[in-house]
Amino acid sequence: MIIFLIAVPIGIFAGFLFWTMEQTVIQEGLSKLEYEMGRQEAQIRKNVESINMSTQFFLSNQALLEYLVKVKQGKSIPVQELNAFYHNDIAAMERMINSNLYLYQIRVYADGDNLKEMMPVLYSKSRMERLAWAQDEEISGWKFNYIDAIFDSYAMDQNNKIMSMVTCIEDYEYGELGILEVAMPMETMFEGMYDGNAGMYTCFMDENGDYYYSGEQDRENILMRTILDELPQEDGADAYYYTVVNRKEVIVGHLDVKELSGTLFCILDISGDVDSVRHMRNLFALLAVALIPLLMVGVNAIVKNMLQQLYRILGAIKEVQAGNLDVVIENCGTDEMGELGSQFNKMLSEIKRLMEDNLKRELLAKNSEIKALQNQINVHFIYNVLESIKMMAEIEEKYDISDAITTFGKLLRYSMRWTSGNVTVEEEIDYIKNYLKLINLRFDYEIYLSLNIPDSIYQQQIPKMSLQPIVENAICHGIEQMAEDTNIYIKGIMDGNDCMIEITDAGKGMSEEEVVRLYKKIAGEIETSGGSGNGIGLKNVQDRIKMSFGDAYGIEIASKLGCYTKIVVRVPMTSAALLK
Repeated sequence: MIIFLIAVPIGIFAGFLFWTMEQTVIQEGLSKLEYEMGRQEAQIRKNVESINMSTQFFLSNQALLEYLVKVKQGKSIPVQELNAFYHNDIAAMERMINSNLYLYQIRVYADGDNLKEMMPVLYSKSRMERLAWAQDEEISGWKFNYIDAIFDSYAMDQNNKIMSMVTCIEDYEYGELGILEVAMPMETMFEGMYDGNAGMYTCFMDENGDYYYSGEQDRENILMRTILDELPQEDGADAYYYTVVNRKEVIVGHLDVKELSGTLFCILDISGDVDSVRHMRNLFALLAVALIPLLMVGVNAIVKNMLQQLYRILGAIKEVQAGNLDVVIENCGTDEMGELGSQFNKMLSEIKRLMEDNLKRELLAKNSEIKALQNQINVHFIYNVLESIKMMAEIEEKYDISDAITTFGKLLRYSMRWTSGNVTVEEEIDYIKNYLKLINLRFDYEIYLSLNIPDSIYQQQIPKMSLQPIVENAICHGIEQMAEDTNIYIKGIMDGNDCMIEITDAGKGMSEEEVVRLYKKIAGEIETSGGSGNGIGLKNVQDRIKMSFGDAYGIEIASKLGCYTKIVVRVPMTSAALLK
């Protein structure tokens, strides 16, 4: 019965798990195919735009049109004019063609007794007759997958075929002047057919229903043609779906390419990935069937032993309830109940240890109070010494030194004052002012403090030394390397029932990656150690704010490299501050 209760949920869970894995493989295939077809569509649109721009350039070339009109009229064109047209206009067209790496060639075919071919742009119509599309009923439009055969001496590779946009060059008065062919390699236009992705097949169908494949794909490919024959014939309907054809698991996608008046098809074979999941499922089922008899024997023996141990543990628990903490369960063993007995023994030992530690902590707390009083005595001694040095400096009329000692004394008085509670923002700001006075003694430049804090926020309670470490961090890592006069801005804002204190420096700032890394250090996701620039000061501020006010409060960071860094401290408004 126990085996049945265990095996059935495990079987259901395993079945669901492997079904989920199979669906994941299918969804990943759908995402991969959709991404790939989107990438190909973007590439096709870029190529089509390049072809259309080139077509418009040639159709609007006034020198070319004037030359074709003269050819149409049968006028005799002087040699000098021909040379000028060739070296200026034809050369400019050739440079434009060569500058576009995506194009194969741009050619103009015209007919006339006085036509002079000017390669590689201007050709006689007789050469056009050698191209496959020249006999089409409709000359203008897109032409796909043909061989460049305008020269007898040139034999193009059968696998390196081209496609083009063919346009009639017409004049309102003289009618058709010629044919413009803007050609591009099929491999450039449809790179997805030629990139050789394993298990992925791509083809294109034009508006006449003709399919085009790469040279490496067999037109009679049974899998691909079978799937293509089963596709729904819906104009303009893009779709991605999973199906099974000839015992192969495939993802099929078809995308309407309006720019080419055709449809792009892509097929991804995921049979291998799906078969791997099913193989794992079958192997799991075989192992489960083989292990069930062994489990039945083992569970029977374990249950008997566990019940014996269970009664011993229950007896020990009753003794503990009666107040006897010296109970020890002997001969626990190594099974689950034995482990429970061992943990029970450890728990009792830990309880006794914690009781002893609690007594020690109470003694330490008393000792700390005594030491705090002793430290106060030491602090008074330091203050008296500083006052004596200050008087000596004033006698010697060293007033700068006297002021520095006074400021230093205030700094020590604040930092060494023993207190278990919070301080006001006003007290922390006074400490920062004294700190900056001493810091400015070190530098050849001046760091100014700009304050914009409402009176109500001055009375706000915050943990002691929660703003000064941020200012110190701004100087060490944002301002000191700039070595020029600058400002630190401290602004107080009331946000509902919260108080926000913004500390902004005009230092070197941080990149987005550095901000993310600093956030992780403050959150404890990255281990920090003592030293400069490791974020431990900000982490201590964050921890003390959260300990005082809860997880909803803390610090936020905003920075722009080369501009500024802003640290925002958010705490709840205290009742004393709200009354202001």
